[in-house]
Amino acid sequence: LSTRLGLPEGQALPRSIIEFFLKDDKLHDPMVTEEHITAFNWASTQEIDDIMALTLRVNDFLTGMFGAVGITLVDFKIEFGRIWENDFGRVILADEISPDSCRLWDSVTNEKLDKDRFRRDLGDVIESYTEVARRLGIMKEMPTVIQGGLH
Repeated sequence: LSTRLGLPEGQALPRSIIEFFLKDDKLHDPMVTEEHITAFNWASTQEIDDIMALTLRVNDFLTGMFGAVGITLVDFKIEFGRIWENDFGRVILADEISPDSCRLWDSVTNEKLDKDRFRRDLGDVIESYTEVARRLGIMKEMPTVIQGGLH
């Protein structure tokens, strides 16, 4: 968003902004509008409302969870899918939530603790992911790296 709209990186937004992208590697996951989604029958208006409501709930939860351990949730991406039970389909969250799918910054230093470390050649991704896990109480110590894998 900062690159696309020329905003300074890290500038707080006036409110949460939800953007839609079509998951298609050949097209490089283009941004689409609600009009595209309904016109091509990818989702109904009600399903879009459900997706937006769930996205805001996830945002509120993650913001609080990360904030409690000194991490700022800058943004995240999640993917939705549909499951069918007989003739009834419902939209579900169909994605993992991890430092690979979020931008996470240290709340004091703004140090990047996410995949941007890899994208921008800022240092070891495993170390920063481990720091996130340690702060969340999921991992107590650094893993041992032995010839190409975590142990």
